[in-house]
Amino acid sequence: MEGISSDRDSVESAARKSSISSGGRTQDRKEFLRRFVDSETLKAYLMDWLEDLAQDNGTPSFDVPFELIDLQKFDYALEGVPFQQLIRMPSAIYASSSSTVEATAYLALEDFLHASASGLWEAFWGAENDLMPFYISSLYDRNLRFYQAEQAIAKGKLDGLCASAIMLKNPRHPQGKWDDIIAFALLRPDIGGLTSADEDPKPSTSILGEALFFALRVLLARSISRSNIPLSLNSVFVLLVDSQYGGVVKIEGDLSKLEFDLNNVYESAAAWIKNHSQIAISPVDRIWNKLGNANWGDIGALQVLYATFHSISQYAGTPKNTIEDLAADHSSRLQARRIERQLEDNTRVNGNGLFRFQHRTASPEIVEVQEESIKVDSRKSLKLEAGSILMIDDATWQKGYQIDEVLNDGEILFYIASSLEDPGKSLFLYVGSHPSQLEPAWQDMNLWYHVQRQTKVLSVMKQKGISSKYIPELSASGRVVHPGHCRKPSTGGNCDHPWCGTPVLVTTPVGQTVADMVREGRFGPDEAIRCCHDCLSALSASASFGIRHGDIRPENVICVKSGMGRPYYVLIGWGHAILEERDRPALNLHFSSTAALQEGKLCSASDAESLVYMLYFCSGVDFPVLDSVEGALQWRETSWSRRLIQQKLGDISAVVKAFADYVDSLCGTPYPVVYEIWLRRLKKQISEEGSGKEVETTSS
Repeated sequence: MEGISSDRDSVESAARKSSISSGGRTQDRKEFLRRFVDSETLKAYLMDWLEDLAQDNGTPSFDVPFELIDLQKFDYALEGVPFQQLIRMPSAIYASSSSTVEATAYLALEDFLHASASGLWEAFWGAENDLMPFYISSLYDRNLRFYQAEQAIAKGKLDGLCASAIMLKNPRHPQGKWDDIIAFALLRPDIGGLTSADEDPKPSTSILGEALFFALRVLLARSISRSNIPLSLNSVFVLLVDSQYGGVVKIEGDLSKLEFDLNNVYESAAAWIKNHSQIAISPVDRIWNKLGNANWGDIGALQVLYATFHSISQYAGTPKNTIEDLAADHSSRLQARRIERQLEDNTRVNGNGLFRFQHRTASPEIVEVQEESIKVDSRKSLKLEAGSILMIDDATWQKGYQIDEVLNDGEILFYIASSLEDPGKSLFLYVGSHPSQLEPAWQDMNLWYHVQRQTKVLSVMKQKGISSKYIPELSASGRVVHPGHCRKPSTGGNCDHPWCGTPVLVTTPVGQTVADMVREGRFGPDEAIRCCHDCLSALSASASFGIRHGDIRPENVICVKSGMGRPYYVLIGWGHAILEERDRPALNLHFSSTAALQEGKLCSASDAESLVYMLYFCSGVDFPVLDSVEGALQWRETSWSRRLIQQKLGDISAVVKAFADYVDSLCGTPYPVVYEIWLRRLKKQISEEGSGKEVETTSS
């Protein structure tokens, strides 16, 4: 017992010492922060260092916080997000001595930050009834306390305002504390002063030194905070703006490496910044136009919004709606616009439905040129042909594939390939667009759905245990392994090789599309019955896990020949599949369901409705000329009401006709399709055909 008591005393003694030590470190940090109040003194310690870094190009050389490709993806994600700044930014803050102009500038900055944070929160994290947990306040430099600009101006504190911040609401401290800061913004008169002379302008050393001072104060305050808020303690964004331009500074680092010398706080802080921090600075670009309106879609505003997004992520964690998911809606909006402009029937004019233009130096005219006359540097595009060898990896393995055949479904190129490890097995291989491809071409968005999005959907299916021979199997996915040494940076991203990072998807099995079978006259009634059964089997398997296809058409169904057995059909093209409520289906005037065209969403019977349209159009009828959503909806209403669809499908079989009637009864209702009944009836008819029993059909 005495031994146990002695051990317990030893543990308790160690715990007390640890607590005292920890408490001492916290007190040192608090005292350090209390003395760390003068940005000019810190700038004096940093100026020589910053000027040495700036000798070559006039401004210090640091990494950029964001790559252009990430900003463009973010831009796509924000297409449907409404931002509205109501208080206009005055065009020249300090050009006039009027205090009214400066006051309006701070009010406009706060309104801009509020619009930014509110729009991002609503789009990525918040539900309709969730209140934004942030507010905007401004900093008074005499006491380093926060006041909303309107209150500070009313109290005569305008001259002392030096910055604004997005802050977390804190009921215990409604005026705000430094550890409540989410992102910091400095309003200075000459942020954009270098933009006319420099192709890649950066803030001056003086403004940068001030930004580093405020960033370090935020990091110090977070490090001693007693709050349980899951803020990242080692990085902070500072937004630098004037009346037209803006940029972003990011600083991060481990404060445990800061020597908290209470007698030399500024020297200690400067040493930590020089030796233990990572600093990233964006180019300065325009945010506001001359009327004081924010250009939300331009680079300057996007950089600030992206920094704000990452700052909120430190507090709120992973958003409910990811950037990738919201960016994917760009394609459906683009498709809706094409339908609205009646361009849908011209999608095969040059492969992506977009005309190519070139400028002639001798004439100001813009002339249309033929696709063949456009010459592309072969080094910049990944061209594969029969016999080509392609290596891909997913960071854990590498596999090689030989291209056996090049295919074109009218929208994209894809390939039949065979693995070098198993040459006898054919596979579908899809190659996506290179990540640096910034032009929002229709073809590139199609590739994104075929490769990146379909990879995600098939991976989710695999994780959920969805197994059906009527659904394609993900064989492999990864990135192209390009020739030569890859100089990909350790921080991620791609090297400068034009193939680096190009995504690849490999699926199995391989077969001929129904579209090709129809063109060759080989899709008769027997094939239609089996196709209907097999597609319903695929839809039943996916629907049991809440996944819907969203893009059923003849190009997305293949006929697979399996040795001595009967051919079967596989439903491919799952890139537009609906995994969550916010996902949107593809839009097709001939094959999309009524709900998809009317609301941009699927109802429970939408996939079955699209399957009916596919069987109808593949049974020998002429495609109607549909040039608008309204026209497509009118055609559906007329065809169903006059029973044109049911009558034509009756030529295939009575079961398929009855299935069409069943789907018609479900359209627009919340009732799910009962797949099992129709699978049994179709299977019975297929079995009767296999036994030699005659089935009433009329050749189309």
